[in-house]
Amino acid sequence: MRIGLLGTGPWAEMAHAPALSEHRELDFVGVWGRRKEAAEALAERHGSRAYEDVDTLLAEVDAVAIALPPSVQAPLAARAARANCHLLLDKPLAASVEEGRAVVEAATEADVASVVFFTARFQSTIQAWIAEQAALDGWFTGRAEWLGSVFTDGSPFADSPWRREKGGLWDVGPHALSVLLPVLGDVERVAAAARGPEDTVHLILQHVSGASSTLTLSLTAPPAAAGATLELRGKAGVTVLPESTEGAVPSLVRAADALLAAARTGRPDPCDAAFGLRVTEILAAAEAQLTERN
Repeated sequence: MRIGLLGTGPWAEMAHAPALSEHRELDFVGVWGRRKEAAEALAERHGSRAYEDVDTLLAEVDAVAIALPPSVQAPLAARAARANCHLLLDKPLAASVEEGRAVVEAATEADVASVVFFTARFQSTIQAWIAEQAALDGWFTGRAEWLGSVFTDGSPFADSPWRREKGGLWDVGPHALSVLLPVLGDVERVAAAARGPEDTVHLILQHVSGASSTLTLSLTAPPAAAGATLELRGKAGVTVLPESTEGAVPSLVRAADALLAAARTGRPDPCDAAFGLRVTEILAAAEAQLTERN
């Protein structure tokens, strides 16, 4: 599969470009970015080609990986789908429900495959744990804490404008939801949303299974307090999300495997754009509650 990369920022450099160039079944054709010099430098490091025009790149590939802010990713993803390109996307899918829905509609109309890279869903240890818990009945509650310390010296994402604007709800919230939803079921209602220190938010969710979950999400936790935990309690007892030693690159290689499988078989991946849209809808509902409280 011939694939192009849209984006030249830290995430494209740290994860996407290495994963695409390492993958044995992908031909990493080229890079497009909003900064020409950055695209040229990234392409040169990975033996690829820099494209000045995004439509030229879309015309010469079978798929694209996108490593751009959600408000930029969504319209480009829809554009790529209309050019018959399969989609390897990042979370969150979009910055609004309308933008996310446009991606899903474009992908459906073009009959292209899509995978949204929710990191935990493509780490083998966590993937196996999710499948094991999803097979059990009687979950009562879930508790997730996803605490980052992003805006500190040395963080590659310290200068990320969209993360400063959207905060932990939109950046790490998708990670927590991507693990909770396949186990506890879809969210029936955002029962409560409240603000904590700085960008921190607390959510209470009611799931269609009858279970409830609580989420604490932040990008501004003290470095010593940063980390991610998730606990489930139910008839089977108590279980905790296992740690994974797989980094972003091998996880993204597995996401590319999933895209290849979806493209070959025509069967949607569980983490496709439609799932990404559902996560976006939940985030938007929580954001609406937070806005009403201000």
